Amino acid sequence: MSDAKSIKFIVVPYRKNKDGLLQPGELRQASTEFGAVRIAQSMASGFAGIAAYEVLVDEEDGTMDAPRILFQEGAIPAMAD
Repeated sequence: MSDAKSIKFIVVPYRKNKDGLLQPGELRQASTEFGAVRIAQSMASGFAGIAAYEVLVDEEDGTMDAPRILFQEGAIPAMAD
């Protein structure tokens, strides 16, 4: 089993559902930290909240770990510790 992990930059928009709960929208990937922040800023006005993250991705199973918020605006769910 290899330890193949890589850093990815993702943007996650959030909308409120009919019950007022935040639901993640379609995840967008960026090639750089700057790109993720720029994408998030440009999309922010259309959502209840948006966040750009740096995450560590396991290349074997696709799991994401160690998220770090690069940018956030509006309402986003709290990250679990």
